[in-house]
Amino acid sequence: MISALIWPLLVGLLISGLFEALLSPRPRPFWQRGVAANSVHLGSWLLLFGLLVLLLQRPWFAVMVFLSLQLVVVQSSNAKSHTLNEPFICHDFEYFWDAILHPRLYVPFFGVGLAIAASSAAAVAIGGFFYWEGSLVTSEGASRFLSHALGLIALGALLVVVSVRRLPAITLQPIEDMHRLGLFASLWAYGVALMRAPIPAPERSPFHALTPVASAHQGEQPLPNVVLVQSESFFDPRPWCNEVNTDLLSHFDATRASATLHGTLNVPAWGANTVRTECAALTGLAPSHWGVRQFNPYRTLARHPMPSLASALKAAGYRTVCVHPYLASFYFRHKVMPQLGFDHFIDINAFKSSDKNGQYVSDKAVARKIGRLLEDDDNRPLFVFAITMENHGPLHLEAPNQATLTTTLPDAPWPLPIHLRDFAVYLQHLSESDKMLASVKNSLNTAKRPGLLGWYGDHVPILPEAYAHFTPPDSRTPYMVWSTADWVTADEQLAAEHIATEHFVKKNAPHELAANELGVQLFKQVFGHNISNDVIKAEPEPQEQE
Repeated sequence: MISALIWPLLVGLLISGLFEALLSPRPRPFWQRGVAANSVHLGSWLLLFGLLVLLLQRPWFAVMVFLSLQLVVVQSSNAKSHTLNEPFICHDFEYFWDAILHPRLYVPFFGVGLAIAASSAAAVAIGGFFYWEGSLVTSEGASRFLSHALGLIALGALLVVVSVRRLPAITLQPIEDMHRLGLFASLWAYGVALMRAPIPAPERSPFHALTPVASAHQGEQPLPNVVLVQSESFFDPRPWCNEVNTDLLSHFDATRASATLHGTLNVPAWGANTVRTECAALTGLAPSHWGVRQFNPYRTLARHPMPSLASALKAAGYRTVCVHPYLASFYFRHKVMPQLGFDHFIDINAFKSSDKNGQYVSDKAVARKIGRLLEDDDNRPLFVFAITMENHGPLHLEAPNQATLTTTLPDAPWPLPIHLRDFAVYLQHLSESDKMLASVKNSLNTAKRPGLLGWYGDHVPILPEAYAHFTPPDSRTPYMVWSTADWVTADEQLAAEHIATEHFVKKNAPHELAANELGVQLFKQVFGHNISNDVIKAEPEPQEQE
């Protein structure tokens, strides 16, 4: 029995170590990681190999299955690093299920051809191993088989339990932790940290203290309608790439010129992981408050309510609506949004197939939905939080349109070079976001109440070929807060305060914010800048940019 297991075990362990060398960025070699990290790798191999042997009864088949699964994780990590500047962490295992439910959002980044080839090879291997390799239960007897398989599992589990406790503390910088610890140890370290991580107390959110402030304004008139748009992958590419048409974002430029507050937003995401920025803007909590939960805070919020901009405005009598033209269950939003204080969640079921532009519901259709909500006056002020989808990748599934190049990349050659193909598709949709901005402003201007508009990008888009050619852009995105003429502009209030305190801030100067500060600043635009930071315990006032 030992001889039947030893060679598959050793060969599999060796190949497993070699597979880690395929990771990009590559972890430290084993001899530089420390005993604890290497013991976690060994223990993980023994544990999972033993479980697969127990299940499959064929050791070589178990090796093949284990190595295939490891290779999937390695390839997934490389694809994630290439597109999102972040390697695979334990939180990402749930995305394998999401990839089955929403293949368009995930499989193209992994590689459609690779996914088909891997699935076909797995099917052939499964059939082959079952045919050629005999069962150990048949050849060795059930009792011997069970004792050796369970022994491997017990030894592996013991090594993991003892060694994980001795791992150095994670830094919450996935690239650094993967480099120091290797794949298996970093996965275990993040998993254990996630199980032990405390849930942020509701009192940590600045909206916990702001809710009584909002309640005191209930019934006062007029409170403005508030629309906050999280525009998918919105950023201004013109400072980064001088080939882009300078008039591409004309409505954005005009709105920014008259905005009460604008500047760059430090967002905790690159290319994807929208909910990290979304959660920060709504709850006012910085990623540091979430600890290891910061990588997908909505998994926590699906089970635990948290004060938010929506719940605070609701306390002032607002009707609160979230609009997201995608499946409500994605990222558990159908559970999260009620926990954050939204009365209604309008998902993709409220849109038609004709509303699509490209792969997803258009920004134009979302703007129409917001307009209809603003027309439906029920004597309550309205808060709409819109999460757009039109500019969501994968962009390479769409073909660039030569006719639109005059408004996006006027000097680009045709056919487009590789580094401009996805970029041209992105710019085409970005121009639609700019039109959405104008449409929402018009709806706010024509509504019976005064209005405030908040606008920001959740992250920069996924454009690896363009970034390789032009160099990557700043990870920050633009934001702005704009008000209708009927509402007292908050920049005048802000200027007045600073004049009084001899700290004058130049009108309309850009201010840099963290994503978790944006919701608080929008709240202040509604209820006045005389709200004390000592009362709300929020982040400091925005800093003027150079």
